Amino acid sequence: MFRQRSTQPELMDDLSLASDDLRRNLQELELINQWLGGHDVVRHGLNQILNGSFSGHFAGNKLKIADLGSGGGDTLRMVAQWARKRRLPVELVGIDANPYMLHYSAAQSQDYPEISYRQADVFSPAFAQQQFDVVICSLFVHHFTDEALAALLAQLQRQVRVAVLINDIHRHPLAYYSIKSLTRIFSRSYLVKNDAPLSVLRSFTAPDWKRILAQAGVARYRLKWRWAFRWQVIFGPVLEK
Repeated sequence: MFRQRSTQPELMDDLSLASDDLRRNLQELELINQWLGGHDVVRHGLNQILNGSFSGHFAGNKLKIADLGSGGGDTLRMVAQWARKRRLPVELVGIDANPYMLHYSAAQSQDYPEISYRQADVFSPAFAQQQFDVVICSLFVHHFTDEALAALLAQLQRQVRVAVLINDIHRHPLAYYSIKSLTRIFSRSYLVKNDAPLSVLRSFTAPDWKRILAQAGVARYRLKWRWAFRWQVIFGPVLEK
């Protein structure tokens, strides 16, 4: 079951999904990101980028950061808090294909004028023309096949001026059975109970990442395992200087 990535669709892959259970799902995913390391992976990655060889780019410049598959917007709200603490001017853009999620995330982000949300297909020619300093993919890329993901990463490599930062799950038995047990006990959302364990089965091992990045033509990258059962991937101009 854990040797290869699952191709079974998640309920969240339905872009027409709009329900109270989806709202509960987004609320619980925010808690999962807070307590199981998702936000830590993104913060750590941003700190690496900020302190790296490209750090001079940030001086006096407004940093444009996009979060693909932004969902409930909790990652962007965390990034806004991160930037405010550093007095770093930012323009934060949430990209999602589900209009319900965009409406929900905008309502939750009213105290963050630096955040805006847009509906877009990340594989569309129109989106491919857009440029960002940093693109974040947090619990997003496991939704795609290896082939589609390789194509997306190749595209993002051309779209960023600084880096692509990925936070996604490590496909591992302990991760699967832990999240399955935790969601059965604590979750009130059917979506979370179904999708959280399935997300682990659709996610990645280190050899998966090395193969997919090679297919995308990404030669230089940082791949790091972080708690709890997360992969952090960073690539782009920040590593090419």
